Amino acid sequence: MDSAQNKQNAIAFYKTAYEGNPRLAVEKYVGSEYIQHNPDVANGTGGFIEYFERMQREYPNKSIEFVRCIAEGNLVALHTHQVWPDNDQYVTMDFFRFNADGKIVEHWDSIQQLPESSKNPNTMY
Repeated sequence: MDSAQNKQNAIAFYKTAYEGNPRLAVEKYVGSEYIQHNPDVANGTGGFIEYFERMQREYPNKSIEFVRCIAEGNLVALHTHQVWPDNDQYVTMDFFRFNADGKIVEHWDSIQQLPESSKNPNTMY
C-alpha cells in the first residue's frame, strides 16, 4: 500500500470529477466496484458520474481548494474548501478506501456550509 500515491490519486480523482470530467476520474482511479455512502449519490460508478455531470451543468463556476490530505493504511481523507455560486461556501471531508491495486473502491463524506458567525475566532480549516 503506497500512502503517498493514494493521496495523490485521491486528490486527482476528486479534482478531475469536480472540475467536470467524472468519467475520466472513474476510468483512471476507480476499481471494479465503487461503494457510495453519500445518500444523495447512487451506488456505483454510474451514480457518481451522473451526480458530477449534473453538478458541472448546474454549477460550472464552482471551485475547490484541497486544504489537507491524510493517509493511513488503505484510507485517504481530504479536507476541502468549496465555493459555489453567490459565494456559497462549504467545508467538506471525504474519505476514500483503496484496494490492493491502488484503486478507489469506497467513499464517505461529510459536508457543512460555512456559518455566518462563530463563537470562536478559528476558521474551519
